[in-house]
Amino acid sequence: MTDNKNTPDLDQENPEVEEELEQEQPTDDGPDIDTLLQELEETREKILRVAADADNFKKRMERDKEKLLKYAGENILRELLSTVDNLDRALEQGSVEGGDPQQKLEALLAGVDLTRKGLVSMLERFNVKPIEVVGKPFNPEEMDALTMEATDEVPANHVVQEFAKGFTFKDRVLRHAQVVVSSGPQE
Repeated sequence: MTDNKNTPDLDQENPEVEEELEQEQPTDDGPDIDTLLQELEETREKILRVAADADNFKKRMERDKEKLLKYAGENILRELLSTVDNLDRALEQGSVEGGDPQQKLEALLAGVDLTRKGLVSMLERFNVKPIEVVGKPFNPEEMDALTMEATDEVPANHVVQEFAKGFTFKDRVLRHAQVVVSSGPQE
């Protein structure tokens, strides 16, 4: 082992080296650890509040959506009540004692006709429209064929007669029309 007097012994304390190391380390004038922990806790609380607000908003939107779906038909049902009232009035007119039976029948039919017109008008306000099918080509997306009939008056695969009217709601078929389809000329 060589003995070198210029080599510092690592086990011994060297005041000059310690002094240099202290001078090289930057002085930390920034926030101390307690301040950083406090800021971290405040940020954590803010994030929790934002998360809670978002969760409350989501729950409120779900409740509102359920409420809208639950009462979605309220407007149309309210409109239908006047139709029920009109039908009740028509029935009352038909059941009045005495009077000419022909006049009572005509009054009843007139009342039912007016009620039907009001109902059709109300349905149109809610974008429910009838599908016109008689004489048109058979369309399975809008019509259900109940039977086929041979006829010279209507071309083959066209609607001859309508048993039940079809309706659309906005851009959807609400109910298919029930129809009789031509099979072509009679043989």
